[in-house]
Formats: sequence, structure tokens, C-alpha cells
Amino acid sequence: MKKKNWLLVFTIMAALLLAACSGGESSSSSGSESGGGSEEVESLTYASLTDAVGLSPIMTNDSASSNVNEHVYETLFKRDSETKDFTPVLAESYENPDELTWVINLKEGIKFHDGTDFNAEAVKYTFDKLRDPATAAPRASLLEPVDTITVVDDYTVEIKTKYPYGPFLAALSHSNAAIVSPTADQKQDLMKEPVGTGPFKFVSWTPGDQVVLEANPDYRDGAPKVKQFILKVVPEVSTAISMLQAGEVQFIDKLPTEQVSRIEGMKNVNIEKANGTGQYYLTFNFSNEENQDPEFRKAVASAIDRDAFITKLNGLGVRSDSVIGPEVFGYNESADSAGTAFDLEAAKELVEKNGYGDRPIKLLAANRGNFVLMAEVVQAQLAEAGFDVQIETMEWAAFLDTARAGDYDLTFLSWSNVTADGSELLYPNFHSDNIGSSNRAQYNNPEFDQLVEASRTTTDQDERLDILNQANELMLQDDAVVIMYHDVVTAALSDNLEGLILDPTGQWDVSKVTGK
Repeated sequence: MKKKNWLLVFTIMAALLLAACSGGESSSSSGSESGGGSEEVESLTYASLTDAVGLSPIMTNDSASSNVNEHVYETLFKRDSETKDFTPVLAESYENPDELTWVINLKEGIKFHDGTDFNAEAVKYTFDKLRDPATAAPRASLLEPVDTITVVDDYTVEIKTKYPYGPFLAALSHSNAAIVSPTADQKQDLMKEPVGTGPFKFVSWTPGDQVVLEANPDYRDGAPKVKQFILKVVPEVSTAISMLQAGEVQFIDKLPTEQVSRIEGMKNVNIEKANGTGQYYLTFNFSNEENQDPEFRKAVASAIDRDAFITKLNGLGVRSDSVIGPEVFGYNESADSAGTAFDLEAAKELVEKNGYGDRPIKLLAANRGNFVLMAEVVQAQLAEAGFDVQIETMEWAAFLDTARAGDYDLTFLSWSNVTADGSELLYPNFHSDNIGSSNRAQYNNPEFDQLVEASRTTTDQDERLDILNQANELMLQDDAVVIMYHDVVTAALSDNLEGLILDPTGQWDVSKVTGK
């Protein structure tokens, strides 16, 4: 059994991943973590557009809940936003005696917020509950490859997978794979009273109003300088921006494109940006016979001028045809321009030749953010090519249900890709296994499925890069999607603070924030 040395392993992984993910920013922070200010911050308030669904990482899968949980709980590993490698958090090291076995050595001396020990039993308890069908965890798929979990000793856990699983470290770094206190989970409802090992402890939650956290004085890396962290529900983004300007909140994220110039004009605010893992794309309902026509998809793709659309984002979008974005493992620069190019005349010819303009096309869009902007721009561009496109907008939850049910012709979808792994982008969104759930396009291509499965069932990272590139190119050749843009994650922080960590996945960390 050969034990992996973290430095050697992650140096190799970093080299591989950096080669795959070249280009663009990968992270940003308001000042240096190691230098600059060190003053305590009595209270920091973040304006959240939506309330948390719950406060258990096992039972939630929404960004508002994750923003709380990522400060209360911790995972075994995390992905470094700059080097792209996976580094230990609650884990100490790991070893692979064979391609189906992961022996994870855990850090010792860590306590949950309720005073109980973090150990191998806690890891097994969490993962068993997450993958138990009776739990109905939203992200149980993270541990779908797991066969058995065995406690070797207090600080060693052995996980065996059903098949070689290349993205396993990525899965274990996902916020929904964070470790919970078994004692607390059996004693109370973690959806209302969370207990983890993180830098902040739970104080209170007033649904519809705010969640209050406080610095964990016993945190192993030292208590955060932010003594109280409040996540306040502010449903209207314009209100949140006004509160930021007035100093009533100190932090907002996901800055709306149309408000960037307003925020940039504020004298008491600094804006942070980082090229992100998220993406926004137009796709087809492949259950409709008309959409299975490759010339129809080619006509649609040829009619869309993505360069013109990008200019409307005020610098908050990255232009690339690639399904797998520049900040995601599996990206190959050659795919940046591998999609169908904008060619209005070619689109018009295909529309006229096949009579595509004779039937109305239902374009489904969520009624929030850039979804409406994408719909309006694309409707106009498709109309110029001769298509008859009718937009139908609806609120987010109804939109997701309608898209999942396949009640549309064309739609816009997005994916934040928290794992930053290409397999975990392509499998949930486009593999036929997930038609009726996360594969809202109902895309079904056996050749593509085989490639995605191969990318998941090898631990050879070079091989995974090659397979993912093949799958990416196949989707582009098939015009399965039209990538509108890859995300730029954003945040605005009061200028008397620094140290915010902004990750390409859109996640952020205030545990290093200090006063200037």
C-alpha cells in the first residue's frame, strides 16, 4: 500500500488542472489574506435575495442555504480556487491501495460546535445518511458510486466504490458532502439548528428575515475577526444596493448587469470579480420530434450572435463556445470557437428551405436576471432569421418544474458547477440517465453517454481530460446547446473591509475578512 504524499500528489494535480484550465481569472479577494488589515469586525451583514430553505447540508441544495452552511460546516477536502487542486480540510491525507478503495486519514482534535468529537464515525454517519434512499437527499448522487464505508479506527475511514470514480475528490469537496454532528442530528432538527465544525457557530434563524452566526472561538485556525455574521433577506436587488450604499449591509454578491455602473460609482464600496465555473445556455427540448432535426438546431445556432449579446453584460460574461468552461476541469482551449458560428444568411437559407418559420416556437425563460435579457435578444435574432418565436416567462420554481416536464421548445438553463469538474457538469445535465430530473433538455445520445461514463469511471486524470474533450466536441457538433456565456462571479464589499474570498464557483468565504 503506497501512501500518497499531499505535496507530490497535489503538485501533479495542479499541473494537470492548470494546463486544462488556462485563461482568465480564477479567484479574487478584497485584499491579501496574509497581509493588510487585522482589525476585528463587530458585525458584518450580507444581503441575501432569498431566504435559506434549511440549514442541513444533507437536506438542501440551494445557494441561500449553502451560503450559511459553508460557514458552519466543513468538508473533507476543498478545491483551491487558484491552483485548481484539492486540498485537505477535515481530512489529513488519503491513499488509494487500488482504484476502488479510498482510505482517508482524518485530522485529530477537532470538535463539533456541540462539543462532540469529529471522527471517522461522524464521516460514516454523514455519508450513510446522505446516500440512504430513505433520506431523499437532493444531492445523494454525489455518493452514488460508493459501495461501502468502513470505520478503520477513530481517525481513518475506508470508502470502496462500485467502479473507479475519477471525480471522487471533487464530490467530497462539494458543500452538500459537509460533515454533520451525529449527536446533534439525532437530538435536534439540523434544518433549523445546524451543528458543524466550521469557523462560525449558529445563533438564530428568523425565517423570512435573517440568519445570525457568531465566530467560533475554538476554531482550530483561530476565531474569525468577524464576530457576528448576519445573512439578511432583502428580496429586491435595488433595495439591497441602496442598503449597501447607506452602510446598512456591507456585502452583496451576484451583481446585476444593469446595476454595475451604479455600484461602481459608490465611493464606499469595492467590487470584486472572478471568472466563474457557472454557465448559461440555450438548449432544445429533445423529446420534440422537430428538435431532433439537426438542420433545425443548426439554423437556430447559426442565427444567434453571441458576441453581440456579450456586449450587453458589461464585462460580467466570458465568451466561449465550449460547454465545459475555462474554470472547469476538462476544458480545452480548442473548444472556445468549436461551436456553430453566427451566420445569419446560412440561418435564413435553412429556415426557408425547411419551412421552419411556419410553426410558432415556445421559448421558455425564468423571469429573473439575465434569463429575460437572453430571451429578448435571442427572440429578436431568431426572428431576423425567419423564425416565429414566442417568449413565455415564469417565476423560478415554476420554470424549473415546467422545464423538467418538457413543456417548451427552446429554453435557457444554467449550471453553477460547484464541483468544477466536467464529468459532474455533463452527467447530471445531459446524460440520458437523468432525463426527467436534472437533464431538462432530455438530451439522449448513446455515444455521448458512453463518453461521459468513461470520464467518470477512470482515475487517470490525463485520460479524463481527453475523454471530456471528446464529449464536449460531440455536443458542439450536435448543436445540443448554444452557450450564451460563462459566468463572472461578483461581489461588492464595503471599502473598510478586506479579505473576502470569492471562488469561481460563486461560493464565498467571510471567515478571513478583517477591518482595515
